[in-house]
Amino acid sequence: MSKILATLVFAFGFVLPALAQEAPDALVRNLSNEMSETVRSDKAIQSGDVKRMIEVVETRILKHFDFTRMTGLAVGREWRNASAEQKTALTAEFRTLLVRSYANALGQYKNQTIEVKPLKAKPEDTEVVVRSEIRQPGSKPITLDYDMGKSSEGWRVFDVAVAGVSLVTNYRETFSQEIKAGGIDGLIKTLRDKNQQSAAKLAEAGKK
Repeated sequence: MSKILATLVFAFGFVLPALAQEAPDALVRNLSNEMSETVRSDKAIQSGDVKRMIEVVETRILKHFDFTRMTGLAVGREWRNASAEQKTALTAEFRTLLVRSYANALGQYKNQTIEVKPLKAKPEDTEVVVRSEIRQPGSKPITLDYDMGKSSEGWRVFDVAVAGVSLVTNYRETFSQEIKAGGIDGLIKTLRDKNQQSAAKLAEAGKK
């Protein structure tokens, strides 16, 4: 699953800065070229500068994700039993976890390209699936599908499936085990601990 998620993260890194009125498939198609060029030409990213990668993710990608919805889908049925404070904490920790995953994977970008398929949707649809393929030299294409919802802020991603594997479903299995073992607070603690460990490693790497 790690390779699939790495590919997923790489793809997120360059396809999602959006213009609110732009159709979701056009959004992905038009801006993938722009961001892929940024990743290719940014010497800091190419040299493995994780802080720079995080900056790119934070400033150019995250506002186009519906993290509250993503977190709720990943948590599953227990989400409705969580308090408002727990939901806020879970969303924040899950967001941080994904940011660091995306940032680490940006450095893996080499010669991949994305072909976005024409969108099959009605003008009045408020939820769509944007289908695409990641093409890599010497490898078979990998399907990459974005579940997107339309809000007052434009189209936002709430799930992604790589090679048919849903991101939120994948996390749901892990989150369910954590909740069974320690409840919602236990899941929050697990995510927070992982994020703190990642932050410590990043800080240590910066000292070298």
